Amino acid sequence: MEQTAINPEFLMCPADYFEIRYEINAWMEGNTGRSRLSHAREQWRALHEQISRRATVRLMRPASGLPDLVFTANAGLVIGKKAVLGRFRYPERRPEEPLYRKWFEENGYEVFATPPDLYFEGAGDALTDRVEPRIWMGYGFRSVLEAADWVAQALGIETVPLRLVDQRFYHLDTCLLPLGDGSLMYYPGGFDERSRRRIEELVPESRRIEIDERDALDFACNAVQIDGMLVMHRCSPTLAGRLSSRGLRVIQTPLDQFILAGGSARCLCLRLDESAAQAGEKAPSELVRRTMTIEGHLFDNGILVRAMDLIAGGGGSFETLELRPGQRREDHSFARLAVSAPNAGVLEPILAQLLQLGARIDETTEKPARLAKVEIDGVSPDDFYCTTIHHTDVLVDGHWVPVTQQRMDGVIVVDRVGPRAAVSLIRDLRKGQEVVVGVDGLRVIARSKPAGERQTEEFAFMSSAVSSERRVELAVDAVAWEMVQIRKHGGRIVLVAGPVVVHTGGIPALCELARMGFISAVLSGNALATHDIELALYGTSLGVDYQSGLTVHGGHRHHLRAINMIRKCGSIADAVAQGVLKNGFMYELVKNDIPFCLAGSIRDDGPLPETMMDLVAAQGEYQRLLAGAEMVLMLSSMLHSIGVGNMTPGGVRLVCVDINPAVATKLADRGSLESRSIVTDVGLFLTMLLEKVKGMPE
Repeated sequence: MEQTAINPEFLMCPADYFEIRYEINAWMEGNTGRSRLSHAREQWRALHEQISRRATVRLMRPASGLPDLVFTANAGLVIGKKAVLGRFRYPERRPEEPLYRKWFEENGYEVFATPPDLYFEGAGDALTDRVEPRIWMGYGFRSVLEAADWVAQALGIETVPLRLVDQRFYHLDTCLLPLGDGSLMYYPGGFDERSRRRIEELVPESRRIEIDERDALDFACNAVQIDGMLVMHRCSPTLAGRLSSRGLRVIQTPLDQFILAGGSARCLCLRLDESAAQAGEKAPSELVRRTMTIEGHLFDNGILVRAMDLIAGGGGSFETLELRPGQRREDHSFARLAVSAPNAGVLEPILAQLLQLGARIDETTEKPARLAKVEIDGVSPDDFYCTTIHHTDVLVDGHWVPVTQQRMDGVIVVDRVGPRAAVSLIRDLRKGQEVVVGVDGLRVIARSKPAGERQTEEFAFMSSAVSSERRVELAVDAVAWEMVQIRKHGGRIVLVAGPVVVHTGGIPALCELARMGFISAVLSGNALATHDIELALYGTSLGVDYQSGLTVHGGHRHHLRAINMIRKCGSIADAVAQGVLKNGFMYELVKNDIPFCLAGSIRDDGPLPETMMDLVAAQGEYQRLLAGAEMVLMLSSMLHSIGVGNMTPGGVRLVCVDINPAVATKLADRGSLESRSIVTDVGLFLTMLLEKVKGMPE
């Protein structure tokens, strides 16, 4: 039940020294020196009068040089006679802390000093629910997530962390207000999606009052409730009507001088009469924390910044426990981070992404992999670990087991006999198999590109960034050199290509590369083969004459005639054997016994007899032909290139050539340091590539 005080109490501080002297929030930016002290004093007195009519107001003495002392809500959080002292993030406000502490001690409160490594800005980020025994806690801009656990243990009350994501609503009390009947007035745009869902889980729809941005920017949530009245700066007539229908009378009093500094009515008041009946000796806390280590060229490659962004962006928090920068440019750096999240459901996706960066769960906290059985064929247990392209080990029965058949977007199936582990697609799962769930017991080995790396066996002729302004000649030279090295030791180079290769004049070069032994397998679709055969049979590509570039009368039917001819022969191989197909890329593949797979799609004409219209079967054949590849050369085919990229494990060189930088960017986003991009015309690239490989010594 609601714990309503007979005589509410608030702490306020006169605005005698209020001004905007610095910028520590979005509202203050550009407003330094713009506040008018006389108006601020007048507005504070009006607010004081409204509240003192209905409650007891206790005052603390203002102090020169501390303009924000007026915002007493940040002094701390008071439950009964316990006061958790605020700890400010910005040094400009830290001189306020001893003054607040002195006031609490002199007035008989048991003071809990917030640890110096935790930022907690009092009732600005800690709002007591008016009915349920819980405290809503904001974090993200001022208070840290870990403060929620500290407050819960200090006061014996459950805390519900909510992540703030809009810098205009930097404190929880700017976008959320618990009301006396258990309702919650809030601005959804101030929170991340997880926090909004958490609010919806805990507060029935009938008790949720969502406000729009206009009212939020007027600080409607930053109101003071006393019984059936809400004292605030301003709200729209629509919101006032909604509140009135709930039995609440809105009293508006201008506070624009304080809004210039990012505060309003509730910021100017600290409630002192929250009921101790809501507190207990122990409070449940869902806050979870794991320690991660990460080693490599953390600064050169921006890995550490990416890790920190992943943690914050995922709704978590981190503390740097140890940081050892490399002494020289070629040395590795090391970091140990304590990663916190509101609950395990938030933490595990964060840890999974950190593992993809090459981070590891600290060995002192390592746990064996959690396994869950498949209950239905083709359906994985919930919370399965989604694999990456990087080599992965799994801890099973005390042994680190290497995962085979590594690829992206799969699940890890563990066979305890051995033990063995392998990546499987969800559709291939069978009832009774055991699948890794969560992130415990996983070790992902993602290579960190050496600092200052040059053109060596590490294949670093370009950075992972995509740019059409790089010198294409240098990039082609590096690809050619690598291809020659792979051919020397009998390695495999797999080609992924689209019909643009035909249209841009790349077929002659591609045919010569096939004859020279630079292509081990080809992965494509119906279109590449169709237009290559059209060119071989009729000298056109999509009805355009290959030599003159002019449209041929009736040429639009040539690709269908080409398909029909091959179907008449029985297959592409039969057309070659019968002497119908005498040249072209598909001809060279058949004559040189180079395997290929054509994966069909709904738009395909014909299709050619070899085109696999069963996409699941085609995916399997793609993966079979990719096995053992050292390089995958991707030529102007977004669909097939991205599909192949997801199947390819780390350590395989991916070279993406496309005139559209978006394709190359999509592949680079896989997170592979071996993914390289050349933004240029594919026909020009192939012509240059052939010239380069011919000119290199064997």
